[in-house]
Amino acid sequence: MDPVLADLLELLTLERIEQNIYRGESRDIGTPQVFGGQVLGQALHAATQTVDGRYCHSLHAYFLRRGDVNAPIVYEVDRARDGGSFSSRRVVAIQHGRPIFNMAASFQVPEAGIEHQSVMPAVAGPEGLADRSEIGGTVLEKVHEKMRRYLTRQRPFHVRPLSQPDFLNPTKLEPVKYVWIKAKDTLPDDLALQQTLMAYVSDYELLGTATLPHAISFADSSIQMASLDHAMWFHRPFRFDDWLLYEMDSPTSSGARGLAKGRFFDREGRLVASCVQEGLIRRWEG
Repeated sequence: MDPVLADLLELLTLERIEQNIYRGESRDIGTPQVFGGQVLGQALHAATQTVDGRYCHSLHAYFLRRGDVNAPIVYEVDRARDGGSFSSRRVVAIQHGRPIFNMAASFQVPEAGIEHQSVMPAVAGPEGLADRSEIGGTVLEKVHEKMRRYLTRQRPFHVRPLSQPDFLNPTKLEPVKYVWIKAKDTLPDDLALQQTLMAYVSDYELLGTATLPHAISFADSSIQMASLDHAMWFHRPFRFDDWLLYEMDSPTSSGARGLAKGRFFDREGRLVASCVQEGLIRRWEG
């Protein structure tokens, strides 16, 4: 398996230290704090370990404090309820004795029902698109060191946006993004694992959509951005080692917060998951 992808799978597989208590490590990917998608994925993994024969259909999470990338994170799972078809779990992530994140998740026994969905956007496929990793040297020379590490690090996913952003000289754009994404290698046939990886990835590009109408440069160190909350709904089974289209849009920003929505479609046009996130977008003066 691709070594970077294998490392991510190891990162998202927590150590069980007691019944309902798990411990995870972090990776520094160049963000100012622990990457929010990592905590989402690890929390979902912890909750999944406490259910049998049921899969997550929704989760709702809040980011409470900045995570310290150099310290372990402990995840405590509360088995709130196990019903005939649904199970509810609450997860708290703790670091240095304080909660940094909490999440409620619901799991369901697979069953058939009525179906309809939105139509997949008519956009170009991933073939021939440049990967996000193909960043020019001029850009890398002018962004700050943390952003340089974020842009150049080896990723476990192929990430191909329909249009590459101008990191140094952005112009005002509509708050909409389309990104094709998939794992760099074949994954085990495990729906819970696919969901954990999607939770991780869903935090990659989402909040940045709210900055597009404001021509904010990633080289601008006066901009502070951080996830505040995150919700996901898993609609249909999928595989993350095949291309998925991540469609994102931001309907509003105000009060130093931006709201962004995301939808994942597979190559056959099936809507497999949706998410919504609100995040802090603050400009430091002076």
